[in-house]
Amino acid sequence: MPETGDAKRLSPDALLAEAARESRGRLKIFLGAAPGVGKTYAMLETAHERQREGIDVVGGVVETHGRQETETLVKGLEVIPRRPVDYRGRHFLELDLDGVLARRPAIALIDELAHTNIPGSRHVKRYQDVEELLAAGIDVYSTLNVQHLESLNDVIERIAGIRVRETVPDGVLQQADEIELIDLPPGDLLKRLAEGKVYVPEQARRATDHFFSPGNLTALRELALRQAAERVDAQMESYLRAHAIRGPWPTRERVMACIGKGVEASRVVRSAKRVAERRQAPWVAVFVETRRHHGMSEKAKVQVAQALSLAEELGGEAVIWQGDDVAQDLLAYAAGHNVTQIVVGRPGHGRLHHLFGSRSITDRLLAPDVPFDVLMVGGEADEGDRRQGVEAQPVWVPPKRSDWVGFGVAALAVAAVTGLGFLIHGWHLPLANISVAFLIAVLLVAMHVGLGPAIFASITSFLTFNFFFTEPRFTFAVSDVRNILTIAFYLLAAVITSNLASRLRSQVEATRVSARRTANLYEFSRTIAGAATQDDVLWAVVHHVSATIHGRSLVLLPRDGRLEVRAGYPPEDVLDEKSAAAADWAWSHGTRAGRGSATLPTSDWLFLPLKTARGPVGVLGVQMEQGDAVLIPDQQRLLDVLSDQAAVAIERTALVAAIEAARVGTERERLRTALLSSLSHDLRTPLVSIIGAAGSLLKYHERLDDDSRRELAQTIQDEAERLNRFVQNLLDMTKLGAGALKPRVDWVDLRDVVGQAYERARRLLGRRVVGIDIDHAFPLLCIDAMLMEQVFFNLLDNAGKYTPEAGTIKVWARPRSEHVVIEVCDEGPGIPSEDREHVFDMFYRVNAADSQSAGTGLGLAICRGIIEAHGGAIQAAGGLHGHGTCIIITLPLPPEPDLGAAAADGPRE
Repeated sequence: MPETGDAKRLSPDALLAEAARESRGRLKIFLGAAPGVGKTYAMLETAHERQREGIDVVGGVVETHGRQETETLVKGLEVIPRRPVDYRGRHFLELDLDGVLARRPAIALIDELAHTNIPGSRHVKRYQDVEELLAAGIDVYSTLNVQHLESLNDVIERIAGIRVRETVPDGVLQQADEIELIDLPPGDLLKRLAEGKVYVPEQARRATDHFFSPGNLTALRELALRQAAERVDAQMESYLRAHAIRGPWPTRERVMACIGKGVEASRVVRSAKRVAERRQAPWVAVFVETRRHHGMSEKAKVQVAQALSLAEELGGEAVIWQGDDVAQDLLAYAAGHNVTQIVVGRPGHGRLHHLFGSRSITDRLLAPDVPFDVLMVGGEADEGDRRQGVEAQPVWVPPKRSDWVGFGVAALAVAAVTGLGFLIHGWHLPLANISVAFLIAVLLVAMHVGLGPAIFASITSFLTFNFFFTEPRFTFAVSDVRNILTIAFYLLAAVITSNLASRLRSQVEATRVSARRTANLYEFSRTIAGAATQDDVLWAVVHHVSATIHGRSLVLLPRDGRLEVRAGYPPEDVLDEKSAAAADWAWSHGTRAGRGSATLPTSDWLFLPLKTARGPVGVLGVQMEQGDAVLIPDQQRLLDVLSDQAAVAIERTALVAAIEAARVGTERERLRTALLSSLSHDLRTPLVSIIGAAGSLLKYHERLDDDSRRELAQTIQDEAERLNRFVQNLLDMTKLGAGALKPRVDWVDLRDVVGQAYERARRLLGRRVVGIDIDHAFPLLCIDAMLMEQVFFNLLDNAGKYTPEAGTIKVWARPRSEHVVIEVCDEGPGIPSEDREHVFDMFYRVNAADSQSAGTGLGLAICRGIIEAHGGAIQAAGGLHGHGTCIIITLPLPPEPDLGAAAADGPRE
């Protein structure tokens, strides 16, 4: 075959896959058709072989099921004890994953890959344990029966009448580095079963009557052989790509249908399906999209879309391949995917193509050096084409109105240049100048109208030039040989130039379409990236999709187990029964459903599942302006990209909401824990003191002197007041949180407020000295005296907790231009700079302070709430001379009251 770039170039994906395997352990699966074929036995035999080679092999899980020969093979191998797990009163043994990771052998034996772990284990399934071992660089040998593959679950149920509960995703088998098929004919397996080598006699009898029938075992054996063959085939294909080996290697049949833009594309697809079905081979339908694709008619694009959709309906794979040379790109794809047979349509050219030496795509595929079997499909449109709504292409199609306009422009251009030619001829200029003018006209027509009108202009200008400007004039005869050459070269140059200009125009148009598509995707990505809420994302999705397909769109999301329309453009909130059924199918099966698909095609909408790596998140519905219109490949690809981005954006908003809910829940739990801790301490401590003092008074009243009884009574009073302060703090925080704490302001002297707070706190402060330094010119403040007294009491109480005995607490206040500044400073250990803002949060306490004095963590939070209710601010700063802490309060300074007018009004009631 001709060498192509794709056939010779290494596959990046295959190379990356091989590089990824280098850092992981290797997985070998012993695959069998049914229990008892000898998978565990073969795994243990291989393990002993590796051990004799000096490789470190350790058993993680080996299920012998009481079989004597299997238990014998376990001897001589190191087996890590399993981890005991108790569940619902029963005792189980599971794989000790951490033990295997700590032991870190070269090979770990993990039997029964599809096993479901007991609840409470690190992973739900055993294959997930194996994935962790592989990620740690440990090779794993494991066993698996074919009935445990997820994709075969329904098939196994139809064959054996048994629903297999423990399954593994097919991707686990596909990721295996090596598969060893353990095959045993049904007769031999039944003999082993009868001899009790698989199950105990009673179990063996029941198994023979149900699962282990000869027909079931034969069908399961065929499934196992196919799965092994497909996996080996995929490995071979990856090897070909990674090592740039030109295929095909015909180890297994693969059929490729070449999709063209004619009506015969559907016949090619059906023929490929029949060929693949007869050979039990996979097949693919490939359409090569070139720069000329954008110039195709809408009808031709619809035919391509219908052929690709038909391929998917018939169980094949539909591929759109980007390229420039259709035949060469088809051969490159076939070589890269190990295709063995190509199905193409009959060439549609006539004798003129042979005359000019041009070769059709089919001719090039039938070349002697092409190493593929090529099946050429011919004949008229069949009944299936008619059912699909594809009519036979007539021999001649009348040009559309837009085509006539192009030819009219070409005729006008030739007429204009002809008039210009008469002027040039009148000036007695050389004949070549006239031919150049005609050539320019042809070039402009090709650039702005298209190839067909350009060829028409070339021929028309050739005839016009010959008729009007070559001797003898006004005839088509040419007397001068030089004029014959001029005319011939002109015609050749005109055709070549028009072809090149038309090709350039097609490339520019393709570039423009690609740029619009890229801009469309960029605009959509930017819009949904800036959407903060789910509603914003959904609105952006439906609006953008509607504008892209020039139709309608909607998004359905699950709620309480049912799909609901969450957004639509134009607004839509109700679906008919057929459309709702198609949406449910797309959601539950993760595939397209509705109009233009293979499922429920009578629906008015086409539904696409919105899926991410985490799973489905919703369904996107689209409807074209014309109800019976079909999405062309360009629209399908663009819609797939938009749906993927929409799914990611919807999942992002859901994750943000979940994270926010988790954060709120965590904060709520923190506050609840802090509140309970505070209640348990700050209620229990005074209550214990009160109960102890009251008990002493009652029990030892006769033996206590007056001073002792007075001291105990004082303790009861002090602790009761402490308890009352705590309860009052809780009430104040409740009011602040609810916004119910409203200051009742009046003109007050700050000295009186601080003095009353000091009197309340004096007993709590003990021997600590409080220095009050308030400027003698300090103005009256318009504040709530009771609330502000509570602020200073809390600050003095807080300062007293951390100031050493006989230490000094400083209260300092000075007026400024528009506000007053008040500071309460202590000589305690100080507050770290990173905690100074947090100390005003509820229940927050600095770690260093916790060891010195207990507190509720509410005092400073209440202070902040009261100060902010007065329009002020409060903050924590470093203490005087770098020692202790200063709490700084800033309050607004209102205009001073008119005391004279107040006195004239007399006292208030």
